[in-house]
Amino acid sequence: MIAIKAPVFSMSKLLGVDTYLGPEMKSTGEVMGIDYTFDAALAKALLAAGLMLPQQGGILLSIADRDKPEALPIIRKLHEVGYKLYATEGTAALIEVLGMPVTMITKKLSEGHPNVVDVIMSGTVNGVLNTITGGGSALRDGFYIRRAAAEKRIPCFTSLDTARAVADTLISSGQAYSAQPLSEYRKRG
Repeated sequence: MIAIKAPVFSMSKLLGVDTYLGPEMKSTGEVMGIDYTFDAALAKALLAAGLMLPQQGGILLSIADRDKPEALPIIRKLHEVGYKLYATEGTAALIEVLGMPVTMITKKLSEGHPNVVDVIMSGTVNGVLNTITGGGSALRDGFYIRRAAAEKRIPCFTSLDTARAVADTLISSGQAYSAQPLSEYRKRG
């Protein structure tokens, strides 16, 4: 028996609050997934936390320059499982150079439509990966991206570690899990 704990974030109830969690508040609760394999237990924990992506769909990527090298394997995995990639200008340029199809979406809300918030609110994407850049308008635009995802109740990852776990679970078909009473897991665990 393998048990995995995952944080639970319920920022959709806190209107006008940024969903990016600083060091003072890393989780607002926890859930646990129990199964016989790591991937199945992780899939359950991610599902319970509201962080699991569907098997296919679209994802909006807005990744800080310093995080792009670490994010590349995650982006490749999402593409491999059939995710349609939507990305802000700099991230889209990187994805294009790597030869993957991507739809560029403007990040700056003042530069017209469709923009990042439009793509989220229209239901075009099933999740968001937005790492924090810091400073000025980039930070403000990131706030609107994360806020829109919270209001639409779709997973929004600001941590590459969590996004990597989700992508790995999608690749390994971790959503194939068993559903049994806890007592059954104890017998076989």
